[in-house]
Amino acid sequence: QVQLVESGGGLVQAGGSLRLSCVASGSIFSIDAMGWYRQAPGKQRELVAVIGSGGSTNYADSVKGRVAISRDYAKNTVYLQMNSLKPEDTAVYFCNVDSFVRTTTGLKRQADWGQGTQVTVSS
Repeated sequence: QVQLVESGGGLVQAGGSLRLSCVASGSIFSIDAMGWYRQAPGKQRELVAVIGSGGSTNYADSVKGRVAISRDYAKNTVYLQMNSLKPEDTAVYFCNVDSFVRTTTGLKRQADWGQGTQVTVSS
């Protein structure tokens, strides 16, 4: 099983910055993609940013230019640096990891979610 723990959320004024972190642990053989999603009350969960195993990145249009995703391969950690935050960025942010895990029969590919960290941007 894979455990993901997010941190770094909080309350900031519009225009402020936050840096989110997500640490993956458990029976992990290797990690492919790591990403950040967010969900506001009454809304569906949406992709914010994703980073592939080779370091390629993809961002939602709504955050492009204000957000940077990065990862530490040795520490199984993904980060999301958010700048110039807007009230519409307010949501619970979830870490997602696509990985191979160890099982009794070999390796299994799966996706896992963290518990979420709250980001609130006031105007």
